[in-house]
Amino acid sequence: MTPISARKRTAKTSTRPQVKSEPVKSSSAVGLRDVARAAGVSTATVSRAINKPEVVSEELRLRISAVIEHLGWVPDAAARALSTRRSGAVGAVFPTLSHGDFARTANILQSELLMEDYTLLLACSEYDPDLELRQVKKFVERGVDGIVLVGNEHHPDLQKFLDRQKVPSINTFVYSKETHGRSIGPDNRRALFDLTNYLIGLGHRRFGVIWQSVTNNDRAAERLAGVGDALAAHGLTAWPYQIAKELASISEARSLFRRVMNASPAPTAVICGNAFHAVGAELEALAMGLSIPDDISIAGYDDIEIMSELPVPITTIRVPSDKIGRRAARYIIGQILSRDQDMQFECPPEMVLRESTAAPKR
Repeated sequence: MTPISARKRTAKTSTRPQVKSEPVKSSSAVGLRDVARAAGVSTATVSRAINKPEVVSEELRLRISAVIEHLGWVPDAAARALSTRRSGAVGAVFPTLSHGDFARTANILQSELLMEDYTLLLACSEYDPDLELRQVKKFVERGVDGIVLVGNEHHPDLQKFLDRQKVPSINTFVYSKETHGRSIGPDNRRALFDLTNYLIGLGHRRFGVIWQSVTNNDRAAERLAGVGDALAAHGLTAWPYQIAKELASISEARSLFRRVMNASPAPTAVICGNAFHAVGAELEALAMGLSIPDDISIAGYDDIEIMSELPVPITTIRVPSDKIGRRAARYIIGQILSRDQDMQFECPPEMVLRESTAAPKR
């Protein structure tokens, strides 16, 4: 038996070779020089392949891309911003993302920007000009290259701030001749002027209105003005008006519709400021035993899927939100990169005629 002390001495004096493992470099530890060394090029060439791929050959670009993929290298955004004077990010402030049009436009905006290797940063203002200004300032502090906004009316300091910081911006979901070149979207006043004229042409003379608040919402205010303009042109007025507290509350719209129909004489057509209010109006009309469109015609604004799937599909104005997103992305990238571009700023909406509107029953 070998004494314990002998076994210990044997272990200490063992001559068995030790295997030394090389530390594995994590992707976060991989740097620009590692990529250049593996690709057999200079660090300047790697930078050009990333920031200005059009100035290097396709073969070289593919080789560098393969090395980057293999090493798992992620370029340092801060360093890239210092060298290019661009962050590669665009900020967008929407009033809300619960509204169908804004959500669709955000998706398209993101896709279009990614095609140009730009990232979209999103924030919501909740229809508060002060909050919108704060969000814009935060985006600019983080070095965004451009800003996408909604509407023409903002905090009085917002545009001054962007001009002072030399950050290009574009207003969306609104258009008029007075704002040509500064906004991309539909002529909101014209859209509801045309819809109201269509209902007048069917023979309607008594109108009710269910609308969202126009406070800090110039698009809703313009649309409501369009209704009033069309009625005034025919010597008519809308009564009663019901202004909703909630932007997207179907249940509140049902309550407001019942109030509208309690007027004497009751209207033969109700125009709603958005899709949710139009859906609520129809649900309450059916619950009251009214026939649509014989007893009441209902029309709305915006076109969400449920409007075409209800028992009586709803006539509405469809906003070209995809087109707005694509043009806004193209405009803001053009401003950032100083590209010449032929831009169409007006995006005319489509009047979608469905079974909820017809001539009033006499």
